Amino acid sequence: MGEHEEYGVARQRFDVADAAPLLLDPQGVVTGWTGEAGRLLAYPAAEAVGRKLADLLTAEDAQRVPDLVERCRRDGGWTGLLTARRRDGQPVRVAARITPAEEAHGGARWLALLSELADAPGWDMSRTVLERMVSDAPVGIAIVDTDLRFVWSNAALEQFGGGPPARRLGLRFADVQPGLDAQAVEAQMRHVLETGEPVVGYEHVGRVLSAPLRETAHMLSFTRLEDDRGRPMGVYYTVVDITERHRARQRLALLDRANESIGRSLDLTRTAQELADVAVPGLADLVTVDLLETVLRGAELTPGPLVDADRVALRRAGSRATEECGPEAVVGTGEVMAYPAGSPPIRCLTTGRPWHAERLDPLDRVWVTDVPDGRRPTFSELGLHSVMIVPVRARGTTLGITTFFRRHGREPFDEEDLRLAEDLVSRAAVCVDNARRYTRERDAALVLQRSLLPHRLPEQDAVEAAACYRPADELTGLGGDWYDLIPLSGARVALVVGEVPGHGIDAAAAMGQLRTAVRTLAAQDLPPEEVLAHLDDLVARSAREGAEPGAAGSAGTQCVGAGCVYVVYDPVDGGCSMAAAGHPAPAVVLPDGSVTFVDLPQGPPLGVGGPPFEAVELSLVEGSTLALHTDGLLARGETWAVDAGRERLRRALEGAGPLDARCRNVVDALVPARPYDDVALLMARTKRLGTEQVAAWDLDPDPALVADTRRTATRQLSHWGLDELAFTTELVVSELVTNAIRHATGPIRLRLIRERALVCEVLDSGATAPHLRHPRTTDEGGRGLLLVSQLTQRWGTRFVPDGKIIWAEQSLTELAELPVAALLE
Repeated sequence: MGEHEEYGVARQRFDVADAAPLLLDPQGVVTGWTGEAGRLLAYPAAEAVGRKLADLLTAEDAQRVPDLVERCRRDGGWTGLLTARRRDGQPVRVAARITPAEEAHGGARWLALLSELADAPGWDMSRTVLERMVSDAPVGIAIVDTDLRFVWSNAALEQFGGGPPARRLGLRFADVQPGLDAQAVEAQMRHVLETGEPVVGYEHVGRVLSAPLRETAHMLSFTRLEDDRGRPMGVYYTVVDITERHRARQRLALLDRANESIGRSLDLTRTAQELADVAVPGLADLVTVDLLETVLRGAELTPGPLVDADRVALRRAGSRATEECGPEAVVGTGEVMAYPAGSPPIRCLTTGRPWHAERLDPLDRVWVTDVPDGRRPTFSELGLHSVMIVPVRARGTTLGITTFFRRHGREPFDEEDLRLAEDLVSRAAVCVDNARRYTRERDAALVLQRSLLPHRLPEQDAVEAAACYRPADELTGLGGDWYDLIPLSGARVALVVGEVPGHGIDAAAAMGQLRTAVRTLAAQDLPPEEVLAHLDDLVARSAREGAEPGAAGSAGTQCVGAGCVYVVYDPVDGGCSMAAAGHPAPAVVLPDGSVTFVDLPQGPPLGVGGPPFEAVELSLVEGSTLALHTDGLLARGETWAVDAGRERLRRALEGAGPLDARCRNVVDALVPARPYDDVALLMARTKRLGTEQVAAWDLDPDPALVADTRRTATRQLSHWGLDELAFTTELVVSELVTNAIRHATGPIRLRLIRERALVCEVLDSGATAPHLRHPRTTDEGGRGLLLVSQLTQRWGTRFVPDGKIIWAEQSLTELAELPVAALLE
């Protein structure tokens, strides 16, 4: 006989009234024996209990027991035919039905019903037989007729509410369990009545009369009862309480959600809010997360308990409530909290231990003292009746507290809930502490960034400038690209853009070294190619020093392979010179909007060695815009082509408008929000100094002409309205021209420039730079340059192809009286 055929025979011949019940443990060992089982197999209870089911079967069927045990575990039960063996050895053919029977304390058992296959009368509704069959069974059992009204139930069903069996008679399921979804349960019963197919393991969640505040779960199994002609007579069903298993699954699901949802970012308040969001409504109706102010600032904390915790500032970092709770909290998210000394929140902060109250005193007022309207409501007014407070602790440090509330209508928190809350908070605490540490490191990195990049471009009259910087490292906001605008002597400016390999704080530190070195070299007024040559030597030397044992990963090593473009622009004549070290050439936007790229020889990247750097010189029309950029502006994805990148840049640069907006628009058009590489763009629109701002004279190297030169300079200052500077300028011109006549040969040229400062320049053909001396009291000379240095804002020397220029500047924005008389004494 096939398995399906055997099942059909067993189902048709199974007689519930005459069935002999016995209980089995999960391994198939008999743990409960009834009188019906003893009469069927002739074993007394003392000999049957403790035997394996296989010992009660013939040898052939005994071999099937392991498979039957496995199928029961997998399918939730089994129905079929077996051949049992009586105590005297005689075989007896039985129809068997095995169903799960979970006990109240959580133990698992199986209920086996054995019915002898014999010519038996139709179904006999003998209450005595039925009650004897299930009197010892812990499983709730009931029978309903074809109208789904109770005709019988056992005493065990009372544990689920609904009263004793006699009170159920004639009632429907909804009448005895109004808290459950009766329609869903009766739909299962009708399906079994109509099809004859049993339903095993139907799980139903709700609230039964015996536990109206607690969500319970039950597993129901339904079987159709038929008469001897196969006509349906009703439904036989069993009920097993699986609430603990259901709650365990809910706890695991909540922890899984916490693992997926909490700590997805390194933002402190977002992490706190994620903790509150996960816990509502699965665990609580209202959750608030309060963190220490020092934690939100990212400050370093001292491990151990808090001292004077009643005076510690707490800020609400996150909160969540169900709709029934109304306002999420008395104090809103982001506001400072104040708890009175000795209150449960302060005790939890001080001790670092959790606390919970199953029932709050309804007359107690909320612990927060500084509520917005000044009136502290009671817990009863907020509808809250049970609470848990769990400290947020990580790495031995208390970071704050998390408070869980439940409203009236839900069961109070118990120890299992407290353990679950501790688990949730401990997982979130690690994320909060990581976010705190990140906040501290990020703040330090941002301080470093602000010290490395210009806060604002310096004011000058040579160019109108704007810059935009977008790092690839969105977490720290740091990268290896940099830009700078450096005022030079003679109203000129240096424009610099460079990049260091890599991203993050290491690249930023290396970039800071290079930027400082460039500014130092720029102060020497060197040509662009010499600036890069000195910079190249510096990087190579630093890399060699960084290669020493223990110095690996130094900023000097990080600088190797860096790129840089250095441009000098002179607003007097529009001259522009530039050189590049492994860096894209600048673009030039002419006043008519056309875009070209400078044909600039590419020198090797810094520190790698190679041919000398070359500079190019060009003259720019006033209103032209120089666009210096790093190669991240040309890249798209992980690879980039120069021609394609330049074409995109060309289209982005075309147009008009304010320079700041154009600079941002170019970066937005070519660079995604999360770029693959750091990006820096410096745009400078050139200006020209008017002819009325520059005056120049060629001088003969004759000492007798120095006085005439002073008078000429004084007349020019009077023409410019700068009579206040006439006396100082006479001294500067006299000293610089006299030194040129005395120490140099060839023609001499004097030039005055009126910009933001008054610049005095003297050009001679000499190749020796003057040195500042500090003469003794008895010396007759040597005070000239000392006077110049003290009477002017700054002075210096720069070398040009025709010789050298000694220059001095006087500020026009600070025309304060200088103590000249005191200096001449």
